[in-house]
Amino acid sequence: MIFEHLPTTPTSEELIDTAFSRAARAGRAKSGAEAQQSMLQTASNVLSDNLGNVATEWPDFREVDPFYYELADAIVDVSEPRSDGSPDHPSGGVDELRQSLSEIQWASRKTKEIGREYQGKLTGDADTDRKFRKQGFARLADVVEEVDEDLARVGQARNDLRDLPDIDAAEPTIVVAGYPNVGKSSFVNAVTNASNEIAEYPFTTKGVRVGHFERERIRYQIVDTPGLLDRPADERNDIENQAVSALTHLADAILFVVDASGYCGYPLDAQLELRDDIAEQFDDVPVLTVANKSDLSTDVDADAYMSVENGENVDEVLDAAVEAVGYEPELPFDGE
Repeated sequence: MIFEHLPTTPTSEELIDTAFSRAARAGRAKSGAEAQQSMLQTASNVLSDNLGNVATEWPDFREVDPFYYELADAIVDVSEPRSDGSPDHPSGGVDELRQSLSEIQWASRKTKEIGREYQGKLTGDADTDRKFRKQGFARLADVVEEVDEDLARVGQARNDLRDLPDIDAAEPTIVVAGYPNVGKSSFVNAVTNASNEIAEYPFTTKGVRVGHFERERIRYQIVDTPGLLDRPADERNDIENQAVSALTHLADAILFVVDASGYCGYPLDAQLELRDDIAEQFDDVPVLTVANKSDLSTDVDADAYMSVENGENVDEVLDAAVEAVGYEPELPFDGE
């Protein structure tokens, strides 16, 4: 997961306290004008380095896989914080996050410039240099306080993203869709190991189920998305629809599971309407219609029929999904 190792983002107050405390220690190690010069240099370096680290430890979103980009855009809430810390004027999204990172990078450069500017003003007279050092400290603090809200936004974004479960955008991926109670989770459990994880994402209350299986030494990822692809788009909120948009970059094939018997509680017509809606959203991804509970009814035109409960044709459905993915691993070039 590209967001897993993002560093903790300090507040502006923490940065200033750290920089000035280290500067005071550096000053005590020397005397006179030399102490003032050392304090200026230390404070400037600490602020510049720490601000720079905040900005540069984030991935370049221009190079991030589209799945992760849109996932971040859906999840990140970079609302402007009020003075009491509660969010206000929600704006959200990667663009706002990138802007805050840019402001923090500016502050990193500016604190370095201020340090150099005031070191150039030092005269060698201790009293005069003490005044310049205090002026420099005030300027440094002003710059850091200017990006206080940006630091808060980035810190919140880091907290929102760092604990996301790992879904590998590079692995061939099968997404399982369909109304509730049609047997999606039972199918995922049947074709993966029993320990397939429940990935908790903030845009779904039931968690995204992620399992894995292998075919011909190729590892496939299979994803069930309760709360997202089990109801029409007009019943999802904006964040859920954007999460579905992220999934369009992840899916290599979609298994749409239907229950022609109606025991799931949803009419077959409604199920097929949802299938068509998803096929339109994932317009360049093969969508296989799979009729589960075939022991109860096969009264639907489908690409495959199975009964997970009775263990009938489950492996055949998985083989059809693998074929639909059509994944061919990149082999090393065997040149002469």
